[in-house]
Amino acid sequence: MFIDHVKIFVKAGDGGDGCQSLSKGKLQRYKRPDGGDGGKGGDIVLVSDNNIQTLVDFYFRKHLKAESGSNGSGNHKKGVDGRDFVARIPIGTLVKDAHEDITYCDLSERGRSVVIANGGGGGRGNSRHRQATPGKNGEEKDIILELKLVADAGLIGYPNVGKSSLISRISNARPKIANYPFTTKTPGLGLVRLDTERSFVVCDIPGLIEGAHSGKGLGDDFLRHVERTRVLVHMIDMAAVEGRDPAEDLKSIAGEIGLYNAELLKRPQILAANKMDLPDAVENLKRFKAKVKKKIYPISCVTGEGIKELLEAVHKKLPG
Repeated sequence: MFIDHVKIFVKAGDGGDGCQSLSKGKLQRYKRPDGGDGGKGGDIVLVSDNNIQTLVDFYFRKHLKAESGSNGSGNHKKGVDGRDFVARIPIGTLVKDAHEDITYCDLSERGRSVVIANGGGGGRGNSRHRQATPGKNGEEKDIILELKLVADAGLIGYPNVGKSSLISRISNARPKIANYPFTTKTPGLGLVRLDTERSFVVCDIPGLIEGAHSGKGLGDDFLRHVERTRVLVHMIDMAAVEGRDPAEDLKSIAGEIGLYNAELLKRPQILAANKMDLPDAVENLKRFKAKVKKKIYPISCVTGEGIKELLEAVHKKLPG
């Protein structure tokens, strides 16, 4: 189950109360205050982990609560601090406030951690203060976790243009492949190895259609994942199996991405003309080249034609 957007409630631990206590030693005439401080409440900590690919854990567990600190006691004994609640989330997760337009953090790097809710401080015991004080409440809030997959290259295009076929051929990803629209309903990541020293991560973005930025088809549910890619690979059905014009397909998909976020159109882009093994593809490619004055990589996910050249081109386009 792929979940990339979820609302959860977090509650840090409360601080323990300070102790109000008096005691008298053998050689002391009067009792003296000896109440210890309360323990600090545990924090809610989020840690990015590259072994986690979805927010499904938080779909079923929407309340996170850290341990409260224990109360102080006599003889100057401090209460035990509450344990932090450490939640591991996928790399590329944005953490936002559920009620206001606030982004707390962007966990786009492996192993990064952030305290999203602070535990309450422990109260003071009367050995340090004239009167013992209660512990403070831990922070609590509703937050949104929004995952944007991190990948080097993103495969974009209409449904059934061959994105799933390509990613299954070039990487370790194994998406569902079938001849009907929206076969792929969740983004998928795959690792492409060109040789022993060169590799990159590719993301299969579920099929876009005209109007996707406003919620049509699969809507903009997965357009957010395009934002994390460094290179965009436009896959085009050059055989026009669905009866569409390849040039119009390119124009339409580019338009949807621009309407969602115009800055994305400034990313390095590569055109992959797929299904070159089918009838009419060669003639369609000639007309396509006349309309689109850009470098085009003809490929076939069935025969493997042109795929090596395409992958080399993608690697060269990667920044850095």
